[in-house]
Amino acid sequence: MERTLILCKPDCVERNLSGEVLSRFERAGLRIQAAKMMRLTPELLAEHYSHLRDRPFFPEILSFMMSQPVLAAILSGDNAVAKVRELLGPTDSRKAPKGTLRGDLGTDGMHNIAHASDSNESAEIEVRRFFRADEIPA
Repeated sequence: MERTLILCKPDCVERNLSGEVLSRFERAGLRIQAAKMMRLTPELLAEHYSHLRDRPFFPEILSFMMSQPVLAAILSGDNAVAKVRELLGPTDSRKAPKGTLRGDLGTDGMHNIAHASDSNESAEIEVRRFFRADEIPA
């Protein structure tokens, strides 16, 4: 059993698609272990997107991710990291095939419905970044 983190991004929340996104993950056999709505701070985003800090589009990412609350969720199941990434599709929604969440619901590379951890290692780091231990049921 693996666990992974997803963030239903502001475009997802604003368009009232979070339920659809979570439902697709559940139908694929994943379990919602924890979930919460939250507003992201510049400090949290700077840590989360530290690998992009020197990129010219970094301020745009911060602005977008703070524009609305996000829905943070921990999903668990067999091969959860790979399964979530497969269900989401490529980062750029314009290149994502129909049938994937981003292909069906996203609009571009930033407005692409959700963030998902890209490895088991980053999943554990991101789970701890967005959830306190007492927010995760045993």
